[in-house]
Parts: sequence; structure tokens; C-alpha cells
Amino acid sequence: MGMSIPHFLGQLDIRKGVVGLATGAGFIYLLYKAIKAGINCQPPISTTSPICIARLAVERERHGRDSGELRRLLNSLECKQDEYAKSMILHSITRCVYLLEAEASACTVDDINLVGSMLDDKDNSVKIQALNTLKAFSGIRKFRLTVQEHSFKVLELISTIWDSELHIAGLRLLNNLPLPDYVHPQLRRVMPALMEILQSDYILAQVQAIRLLSYLAQKNDLLYDILNCQVHANFLSLFQSTQPGSLLFEVLVFAERLSEGRNSPHYRAVKWHYNEQSLHEALFGDESRLADRLLALVIHPEEEVQIQACRVIVSLQCSQDVGVRPSACQPSHSYFNSGE
Repeated sequence: MGMSIPHFLGQLDIRKGVVGLATGAGFIYLLYKAIKAGINCQPPISTTSPICIARLAVERERHGRDSGELRRLLNSLECKQDEYAKSMILHSITRCVYLLEAEASACTVDDINLVGSMLDDKDNSVKIQALNTLKAFSGIRKFRLTVQEHSFKVLELISTIWDSELHIAGLRLLNNLPLPDYVHPQLRRVMPALMEILQSDYILAQVQAIRLLSYLAQKNDLLYDILNCQVHANFLSLFQSTQPGSLLFEVLVFAERLSEGRNSPHYRAVKWHYNEQSLHEALFGDESRLADRLLALVIHPEEEVQIQACRVIVSLQCSQDVGVRPSACQPSHSYFNSGE
């Protein structure tokens, strides 16, 4: 059992022979030992720490007992808190939702909406933590529709606030939800913002943005809005082999879905017009250098990138063939030079 330094020194005074050591080097040595003993006898980790709370809560749920921790956190969120406290509470709620399945399932729609109300907080860190918490709750089937109702606000946030961490949290949430048709009008309005995030320099945000765009590219009523969206002159730099493999793969999936979409009978039934700086012109226009980029990716070190690049090449070949033979994909004029 450890002793405090004053108690330890008090014991020294009543022990035989210690008085003689109370001066000089002996005393200094004993004082050093006492201080070292005090440092080594630190109290255990606070039971209020997030790690300790999580361990206790999981242990109680394992034995069929409700820890009450998630309910306590939700109740505290209703009280007036500063921004830092709200962020920490939301972070802890997120952990509990993932760790305490029974307690999370026992939450109510009002609890979800309470978390959703934090999206209106003036502090971005609170918004980010609220987005993470909503994503955690979206993994519980009975709350998916309730979380989905906040998609309008999420789209507003990612299109009006330029913050990479917020973009990542918001897009991860949207990518975890089925987006109903009634959200499509707002999706059209935020399409330029999504395209800007895709062309930013923050890989994690870019990957999340393009995953959402790939999903939306499969919606007939949104395909033209995506293809006619304005992009930077260097958009094809996203297809350079120097890009991270995770981003390259997602960009190639996106290109394949766009190519397939514009080949569909539904889309070809209308004569579409695109602006000169559109995504369509960058990828499929007469001056596009996409073919060169794709051929370079066929020998990419990562196999999934190679395979996906080949899939886009095949889709583009079919795109040319469909224009001549709408019923099938037969050999004809190639998107690529015959030598290539």
C-alpha cells in the first residue's frame, strides 16, 4: 500500500537510526525514494473517463443490466451546456450507441430529434459530433426514417459551410441512408457544392463526395444535372495514376455509372445540351483526353484500379456502339484509336 510523502517522512522520525540520516546525503536519498514511491502510486483512472464509462456500460449490458449511461447522456444534452461540453456529450453518445445495442434500441424518436437539433448549433464541432451521432443511430432500423428526415439540413450544411471535417461527417451520414425522391430537388441545388468537394484536395472528403455522386448517377432524374454540372479545367487530374488508389477506384466507378446512364434508352430518348465546362464534356466530349488516362491506369499497381479502368473502357466502347446499334453492344467505331 502506498503512503503520502508527509506520512512517509513522519514514519522516518520514529524509526531507530533514522535521525542520524536526517541530514546530508542519507536524507536526500530517502526523500528521493519517497517522492518516487508517491509518483508510482497514482490513483486509478477516473471512473468518469469515456473509456471507463464504456467498459462499465458494456460489462453491465453483457450481464443483462441497463447501465443507464446512454439515458444519462441524453438527459444532460437537454441541459444548457457550452459548446465543448455538448461536443463531448455527443461524442460519448455516439460511442454508447455503437457499444450498447439494447440501450440504443430503447431510445425514442424524441431522442433522435434532440440530437438532430444540435445541427443548428453555431459551433461547427458540435454540428460534426451531431452528424456522427445521427450516423450511429441510422444503423438501427427503426430510426432510419427519423434520421432520414434530417437529410435536408445535412445537405444545407455541406453546401454552405466549407469545412472538410463537416463534409466528411455529413457525407458519411448521407451515404449511409437511402435518399428518397422528395430530396432530389435539393440535391440538384447542392450538386455544384458536391462537385467542388470532389475537386478539393482532401482525400477523405473527396471519396465520400464521389460515393454519393455515384449513387445519384443511377437516378434517371438526376443524371443530366450531374453531367451538366460545371467542373474545373483540370478535372481529369482525378484520373492520374499518382492519385491514391482508394480515390482512383471511386472515380472510375463514377465514370462507369455515368457512361452506363447516358447509354440507357431512357436517357438517349432526349437530345441533351451541355455547357462547355460541363462534366459531360470533360469526360465524354470530343476534346476529352479520358481515353489516355484510362489506358495508363490499365497498368496501375493496384488490381482493383486496373479492373475498374477496363470496365470503364468497355463501357465507353459500348457507348459508341449503342449510337449505331441501339439494340446491342457490337464491335464498331471505337472510342479509342485502333492501334491502342
